[in-house]
Amino acid sequence: MKPEITGRPNAHIDIKVFEHWFDNLDNASQESFYAFAEEMFSSVQVYLYAKFLGYAGSIAAVDDWLKLNFNKPNHLAILLNEINKMEQDIAKLRVDIESCAIKRDVGVARIAAMQKELRSTIAQVDSFVSSKDRKGLLMTGADRALRELAAIFKDDPIEGPLQDASMSVWAKIQFED
Repeated sequence: MKPEITGRPNAHIDIKVFEHWFDNLDNASQESFYAFAEEMFSSVQVYLYAKFLGYAGSIAAVDDWLKLNFNKPNHLAILLNEINKMEQDIAKLRVDIESCAIKRDVGVARIAAMQKELRSTIAQVDSFVSSKDRKGLLMTGADRALRELAAIFKDDPIEGPLQDASMSVWAKIQFED
């Protein structure tokens, strides 16, 4: 990157704004949010929960805050790296078979086993991605529906019980698979 080009100039400010929002939550909401953020791997889901609790900032600030506070492995990147290595191993084995370094029948059997393992890992990645996408969409829809209900019944006597019911629904959705 060129010296005159900066990455995200407001990243530090964004994190401070998010931390200010987090610090001003009541204790129960703060503990609940922190536990949720610690458990989840998706910054989108954490952002949606923050929005549900009243956060009005950007997802970038939430993502930066998560990276700053939690050391989370990137499971998708790990799986994709493993797929790349398996493909390289299969290619190397094919070269070894062609150069007669490995007996053809042994090599072919090993390639078949490695391809089966590769397909399994690819299926795992697909499952991982579709599961995260599905849950993110579900939580986005729930967030929208609960916000619309809150807007409809704003300043109504039912607003308090509706907020409590919304929190219950949100808690149930966030921990379902």
